[in-house]
Amino acid sequence: MPLAVYALTAGAFGIGTTEFVIMGLLMQVAADLHVSIASAGLLISGYALGVFVGAPLLTAATGRLPRKAVLVALMVVFTLGNLACALAPSYPLLMAARVLTSLAHGTFFGVGAVVATSLVDEDRKASAISIMFTGLTVATLLGVPAGAWLGLQFGWRSTFWAVAAIGAVATVVIATLVPHDRATHAPSSLRREVATVLRPQVLLGLLMTVLGFGGMFTVYTYIQPLLTEVAGFADAAVSPILLVFGVGMIVGNLLGGRLADRSLRPALLGTLSGLALVMGLMGFVLHSQWAMVLFTGLLGAAAFATVSPLQLWVLQKAEGAQSLASSLNIGAFNLGNAFGAWLGGAVIAHGAGLTPLPWIGALVPASALLVAWWAIRLERGTAVSRAIECNEAG
Repeated sequence: MPLAVYALTAGAFGIGTTEFVIMGLLMQVAADLHVSIASAGLLISGYALGVFVGAPLLTAATGRLPRKAVLVALMVVFTLGNLACALAPSYPLLMAARVLTSLAHGTFFGVGAVVATSLVDEDRKASAISIMFTGLTVATLLGVPAGAWLGLQFGWRSTFWAVAAIGAVATVVIATLVPHDRATHAPSSLRREVATVLRPQVLLGLLMTVLGFGGMFTVYTYIQPLLTEVAGFADAAVSPILLVFGVGMIVGNLLGGRLADRSLRPALLGTLSGLALVMGLMGFVLHSQWAMVLFTGLLGAAAFATVSPLQLWVLQKAEGAQSLASSLNIGAFNLGNAFGAWLGGAVIAHGAGLTPLPWIGALVPASALLVAWWAIRLERGTAVSRAIECNEAG
């Protein structure tokens, strides 16, 4: 695999750390800024909505620029946003800083995925995507637990100072290792690209991403209180358990890439089924500490096994507008993040507590599975219709 793909992984590591680390700091942030846990959870939703809005806008605005320059500029924005988070004196300003940071997220992964797939042969494109997204999984394996530990020992602001330093290093690595575009990518008109991403199969792929990850974040957003208040773990145990989640993410991410390279449609259906099943079973073991450690790892594996199949589906169905479609899919991932955080918060705020979260969350990827089945049926129907038309024309 080219070194440039691993350089993109470094950027993904920094971005993944800042997105997910807040989940291990919810209780500290809520206490320091005098807000409820549900309100602190909205910092995740605000970030995710910033990605959802910023991804298509920034991708369209930077479509005529060299991709390497875009990636470096986005990492600079990311670094400055984390510095603002570290310095934010109040909840509204922290929310604003999180939204600023999020603007770099979707376009980085969207453009980065296109660059990664352009550097490898056709039969390794899903694997290249999975390696780039390994930055997210390593962020959860190392960055998030380390950030949670820093927050516990030195205050939550120290975590954002550390993430800003990671962003600075990633900026240098990308600037050094990512090559200039192999060929000039003549941008198509924005109208044509928008028409492409409005194809039914692309829209269904984006909906799958929203629903798949919406379910996962219904649970993962509130993993700290689930572990401490329901399962009975001490606060100090949260960081090691998040390491287990990160290991699961890495295994699932790499497995999803290999499955998608072999056969995309079975990989799509199988990974979404696995995610719904894991979440449904998790609801039965919330009070068992050893089982919660196991299912925390399985949740990471099941969720991130879906990443490469979902991303590759959108890329394949959006030929001619891949950068925009890829960025939109990252936005869809984060819309699912926002939806899941909101859904979980609504369940808690309305008095149901934490224990129903896995069961309610499992219904969301189950609906994504139905969408995937529908999309595949439509695709097969379209293929049959085209074959009949060709035979009649012949």
